[in-house]
Order: sequence, then structure tokens, then C-alpha cells
Amino acid sequence: MPTHLFKTEPGTYSYADLARDKRTAWEGVTNNAALIHLRNCRKGDEVFIYHTGDEKAIVGLARVIASPYEDPAKPGQTPSGEPKFAMVDLAPVKAAKTPLTLAAMKADRRFASFALVTHSRLSVMPVPPDIDSLVRTLTGL
Repeated sequence: MPTHLFKTEPGTYSYADLARDKRTAWEGVTNNAALIHLRNCRKGDEVFIYHTGDEKAIVGLARVIASPYEDPAKPGQTPSGEPKFAMVDLAPVKAAKTPLTLAAMKADRRFASFALVTHSRLSVMPVPPDIDSLVRTLTGL
């Protein structure tokens, strides 16, 4: 089962908000590369939640509970029939016992090829299996 990473500004919507709400529609992604990755998410996939801003850390794990669907505020489809501005529904799984900071990842050569380190502005990205395992070990997820 694939794992993804979604970024959020904790002042706008944090992992604690997701835990409180029990479910959310993850919307607002507009970057084309991030949208391609979001459209690849499927029900059952897991998602690391990364707080941007002052925290810059992976803080929790969520699960995709509804595969990509069209954002009703921005209707339209791609030429291949996928939602142009996709959304997915997420549910919380677990907060990280130890948040994993971007600084720690940049200092660890095992993360050198991870998109979070190499393309830091991308808001949705796949997590390679070796990085997935490493993140889970380091965060207690």
C-alpha cells in the first residue's frame, strides 16, 4: 500500500484539527505536480502529515478514506477524465511520538533523494518504501 506526504500550515489546519474532526476533505491543492500525486492516492493509502511554517516536521499519520474526486468549488476534468482539481478524504491514524523535522532529514544522507528535501515546495508527494520505513521508525508511527 503506497504512502504519501501531505503538507499543511498548522495555523490553517493541523494534525490536531484532523484528530479532533475525525475526518476531513483535503482540498486546495493547485500545483500541477502536486495534483498529479494527489490523483494517484487511493482509498486505504496512508499519508504522513507534515506541518510547514515554524514546525517543518512530520507530525502524524492519516489514511485516505475516499479516493480522489472533483472539488465542487472548482469543477472540471483533465483530458484523461480525472478531476482537474482533485480532493481526497482523510481520517487520522496516529500522532507521531517524535516529530521528524526537515532539519533532521536534511542532515541525514538517507533522505538525500526524498522529494521533501529536493523539492521542498511540493505540497503532495509519494514516499518511497525505504523512506516510509525510515520515517515510521524515527517518528514511532
